[in-house]
Amino acid sequence: MNEVFRDVKIDSELAWGARNAVRVCLKVKPEEKVTVITDRESLPIAASLAQELEDVGSAFRPWVLEDVAPRPLGDMPAEILTDLETSRVSIFAAQAQRNELRSRMQMTEVVNRRRIRHAHMVNINRQIMMEGMRADFNKVDEISVRVRDIASASGAIRARTAAGTDITADLNPNYKWIKTSGMISPEKWGNLPGGEVFTAPGEVNGTFVVDGVVGDYLCNKFGDLRAAPLTIRIRANRLTDVSSANKELEQEFWAYTHTDENSDRVGEFAIGTNIALDHVIGHILQDEKIPGIHMAFGDPYGSHTGAEWQCSTHIDVVGTNFDIWADDRQIMRQGRFTLE
Repeated sequence: MNEVFRDVKIDSELAWGARNAVRVCLKVKPEEKVTVITDRESLPIAASLAQELEDVGSAFRPWVLEDVAPRPLGDMPAEILTDLETSRVSIFAAQAQRNELRSRMQMTEVVNRRRIRHAHMVNINRQIMMEGMRADFNKVDEISVRVRDIASASGAIRARTAAGTDITADLNPNYKWIKTSGMISPEKWGNLPGGEVFTAPGEVNGTFVVDGVVGDYLCNKFGDLRAAPLTIRIRANRLTDVSSANKELEQEFWAYTHTDENSDRVGEFAIGTNIALDHVIGHILQDEKIPGIHMAFGDPYGSHTGAEWQCSTHIDVVGTNFDIWADDRQIMRQGRFTLE
């Protein structure tokens, strides 16, 4: 084992998720070089991934962020980006800190340009390795293909919940629907655990009740929002109002979504497809994959969706227990797909 992990005890219960990541999702080959980026908090998980890479026989270079630069990172360290340029596969398994999105976007710029098969595991923890990462990703991929094909042929997606969500996303036929089911390819890096299809919407209008989680560093801070949901109102694709009994959440979310001119603009409209998941755990990495709707304000991943605008921020919002219609066809009832 690499000396970075010399003093880390290997947790055998993480092996299933690590094997899924390396062998099923990334399909790492012995002849491929892999860059592994982690932090001190995530070392046990990175060690399980490294053990799997070692068993496959691939060469890998691990980086511990705190050993290279002080955190929070203003920029991704140049030596990590240089190493990434020479890899065919990469894994980011680390915890998000405030104002570090820029550094991760610098990393994914290399990933996109070099067509690297990249597993994005922001805020990964042991629970996620034991739940979402144990999914049958072949089945998740099958349902993701079906949902993507239905959505791609639709003019609008409507979604409602008993909690008060009532939104309509009119779709732009020039924007692509992207499948990130956990099966990672050179065409699109993906979050792990996988399980979603997404696009940049043409225009979203309505009310969205966030009774799941919000993203980025706010997720670690506020966790599961079931007890104090965040209600969001959107008009012509722009955030117009937020309200919550948790005033600190309300204020911080409003500030985040007003960082620059497009931070309050809906950049991502997504449908979770990881059918192995049925409850919120308070972590965006897994919770956004629960079958249902999640959206993000900010960057629309234009290099993949085709959206022409950009943003320096990107924050997800997740609701629960959706009824969803693609045009007039109902595809979900109370959080369960109705595709048969």
